[in-house]
Amino acid sequence: MANLLVTGGAGFIGGNFVHYWAAQHPDDAVIVLDSLTYAGNRSTIAGVEQAELVVGDIRDTALVEHLLRDRDITTLVHFAAESHVDRSITGPDAFISTNVVGTSSLLAAARVVWLDSGNGRPHRFHHISTDEVYGSLGADDPAFSETTAYAPNSPYSASKAAADHLVRAYHHTFGLQVTTSNCSNNYGPYQYPEKLIPLFLLNALSGKAMPIYGDGLNVRDWLHVDDHCRGIEACLAHGTPGETYNIGGGVELPNLALIDRICAEVDRAFAEVGGLAERFPDAPAAHGRKTAELKTFVADRAGHDRRYAINDSKARAELGYAPQQGFADGLAQTLRWYLDNETWWRSFATTFAQTICV
Repeated sequence: MANLLVTGGAGFIGGNFVHYWAAQHPDDAVIVLDSLTYAGNRSTIAGVEQAELVVGDIRDTALVEHLLRDRDITTLVHFAAESHVDRSITGPDAFISTNVVGTSSLLAAARVVWLDSGNGRPHRFHHISTDEVYGSLGADDPAFSETTAYAPNSPYSASKAAADHLVRAYHHTFGLQVTTSNCSNNYGPYQYPEKLIPLFLLNALSGKAMPIYGDGLNVRDWLHVDDHCRGIEACLAHGTPGETYNIGGGVELPNLALIDRICAEVDRAFAEVGGLAERFPDAPAAHGRKTAELKTFVADRAGHDRRYAINDSKARAELGYAPQQGFADGLAQTLRWYLDNETWWRSFATTFAQTICV
């Protein structure tokens, strides 16, 4: 039996990880530390018996020390972050405070409990980062590897890059046993509806415009959140302390191609699932029209990275990682999850703006 502290465990990826870990490791105790900001929701982890939610801030170093010591935590998995690029452009200070200062606070607490006053037990601090720290790729550039130079282009990615460097420094300076994983774009259940896939799904259901930045040809690598959780599990089980591992989905798509797939899935769902037209009467598909008519092109976002792609060969070779979720099935399952869990996303209705673009 192990005791884990999961920061941001009521958010999207963290919440899915809590569900995944509880299913795969039913004897482990999972302490979730989450401040329940706009994207956190206690209902995301409701029903996970092994999970205990502690509402608190990762910048509260004393609280983190208390949890690590009193709950006998041996593994800390750090998801908590401000993560939406658009929000980082309009309000970068929150990203510096949470992503940089917050990570520094966690590291300081871990050092005190596990090293300075610790009992010598093995421990692990696993930090979840993003492929965005590497910057932008050209159409013919090789995919990001763990040796790609950092070149963040947004306040969000810059704050994550700073956090990555702090994690590395605590290993090399103090001997903290850390690993870092840099992931590509995640999708799946429980994702806050400001990100591309859930935003466009819900806009399609409500008949609102699907605003597309620039020419819509920015390319992203898509990773199902369950595969990401498997990758993190592999990092914890087999990762070498001090190392970084890229976790990718192997599905590169221009935004336009992804949006066309979303539109097609929505149209198919309305044709196959009874009652959707009555539940969502504002959707074009409710009246036999194509969802694609909602696509709207808008001015590009400042500093918009053109392409991301992940080379995950190191994780495959050293951790035994490989994505298992096919994208077509994963996207269809994600759509059906949102259709089946309307109560969950309706709870966010007053806090997300359905005009955020991609």
